[in-house]
Amino acid sequence: MWDVTWSVPVSLAVFLLSAAVIGVVGTRLTGLGDRLADQTGLGEAFVGAVFLGAATSLPGITASVTAALDGYASLALSNAVGGIAAQTVFLALADLTYREANLEHAAASVPNMLQASLLVILLAVMLLGMLGPNVSWLGLHPVTPLLLAVYLGGIRMVQRAHDWPMWRPRVTHQTRVDTPDEPKVAERRSLAPMWISFIGLAILVILAGWAVTQAIESIADQTALNHTIAGGVFIAIVTSLPELVTSVAAVRRGALTLAIGGVVGGNAFDTLFAAVADVAYRSGSIYHAATARELAIIALTVLMTSVLLMGLLRRERSGIARMGFESFFILVIYLAGLAMIGLME
Repeated sequence: MWDVTWSVPVSLAVFLLSAAVIGVVGTRLTGLGDRLADQTGLGEAFVGAVFLGAATSLPGITASVTAALDGYASLALSNAVGGIAAQTVFLALADLTYREANLEHAAASVPNMLQASLLVILLAVMLLGMLGPNVSWLGLHPVTPLLLAVYLGGIRMVQRAHDWPMWRPRVTHQTRVDTPDEPKVAERRSLAPMWISFIGLAILVILAGWAVTQAIESIADQTALNHTIAGGVFIAIVTSLPELVTSVAAVRRGALTLAIGGVVGGNAFDTLFAAVADVAYRSGSIYHAATARELAIIALTVLMTSVLLMGLLRRERSGIARMGFESFFILVIYLAGLAMIGLME
């Protein structure tokens, strides 16, 4: 779709400049997301999942759609599922920046646990589509509309859990409850400019994500870097930089529920990369173009998300190496999984 090839030095310069843009814009995006959560009354978990999660996922979806349009199904899928795994690791890294207690203990909330459960369900649906019959209707696999329906239904359940929770986690001295700040009268009239700023910053994130992706692809074309690994690891990590920046920034602002909701909710949104890529891919079902590596990354992500959900339920105050046990094992599982996938033929 966008056939851009730069020299390696130019690609490195574009990569560094775009990464800096993502860092600055991502931090600003987090601040706006936190304020919108308070002033709209929607809650940090919901805003993190829908608005912040979707906005920070835009570089990744741009890369997946571009690859699918160009006929690179494996690259499109590996970027989608690889980004989900990378972003889960980013949450573990954000845990290191919060010193008062384990992040999953302090930010315990029903909506975040529901989002983690929704992510596992969506990944399972993707796996069923890849392993099931190769059928399509109007060029689309039945899993594509199913993913969208499950996601929308799950997000509705998350919002209802915020508005009418049937039970609440025990509040401890380290718990940071998602309590909206009371907006000033002047701020109540400023929602429109805030939304405009949020959308504008999201567009900048898209452009920066596209530039980063083109830089990595140019480097891969001119070196011995495997394109599948470039999509599943390098492009996925690079296009997921907004999640890392916004997670750490949210933790530093004290918006802990927003930090977890932004990553886990963004991961749930990222499963829709496959659905959108299936629409863009015109050579059949994109799910059945998946290789064993994509299947392995999905299984790896299910495992990591399940460990995270256990941490949200267990709520350990402190754990291994000044982080929760779930963050420690997520890092170990991810590194071991990358080594295993790299050895696969």
